[in-house]
Amino acid sequence: MSEIVYAIEKSLDVSEFIEVLKNSTLAVRRPINDEQRVSSMCNNANLIVTARVDGTLVGVARSITDFVYCTYLSDLAVDVKFQKTGIGKKLIEETKKATPQAKLILLSAPAAVDYYPRIGMTKHNHCYYLDELKDLK
Repeated sequence: MSEIVYAIEKSLDVSEFIEVLKNSTLAVRRPINDEQRVSSMCNNANLIVTARVDGTLVGVARSITDFVYCTYLSDLAVDVKFQKTGIGKKLIEETKKATPQAKLILLSAPAAVDYYPRIGMTKHNHCYYLDELKDLK
């Protein structure tokens, strides 16, 4: 296999991002058919760490962070052909290196709930989310 190149990138091409989402397990939980929304996801993330092989995006960690207190790792996607090679862990490591003071937080995809504890992340039982304002009582 060719060398995997990790980098912090200022922006992410929408079609490239959609392709890696499709090639990972995340496409079913992301709005990949709404290019405008995916474009906003790419443009509004302020920390994007990529893994590329021969220039092709094979993994991405897309985060929103204040760089000192909290980093929300919104998307960790690795092409299934490259899973179980350490790319996901390395993307997390590079994200944490870019925000060393910040606590790294993520919501796990159902298929990955057993992965994160294996690499040393701590499960937190007090997480909540709100899909739509109408759900607020």
